Amino acid sequence: MRQISKVLDNAITITGTQVGISLDPILGLIPVGGDVLGFIFSLYIIIESARLGISRATWGRMVVNIIIDALVGAVTMLGNLFDSVWKANNYNITLLGDYLRTPGERKKADHDFIILSIGGLFLLAIVLIPLPVIIIGMLWQALTGG
Repeated sequence: MRQISKVLDNAITITGTQVGISLDPILGLIPVGGDVLGFIFSLYIIIESARLGISRATWGRMVVNIIIDALVGAVTMLGNLFDSVWKANNYNITLLGDYLRTPGERKKADHDFIILSIGGLFLLAIVLIPLPVIIIGMLWQALTGG
């Protein structure tokens, strides 16, 4: 999971800076499907975290991170800039690590909750496909007045 997070959010660090070049903004350049691919990779991290028995609260924060990443990332060009700054997968790996380091009882993941959540996230992935087209159409209408 750390490797996927690193590739998506911080693959190469520019020497002398803390700025990283990563796969997520590059995937965002692929029309329509790029953001969906990034979302699916992010979803894998969350599914595996659930299998490790994270709490619903931690699960919820992780889901919010990728929803923010996916929705803002779907906006043409602004989304690519946002993906360069918002490192949802790194945040999620940090949340997972914090949860696993906290002493306490680990429990099996609530399968019904996970299945419903994943279903909702896949619906969001489907919505991400036409979202850039809708946003571009709205921007075009606003710019051309028509």
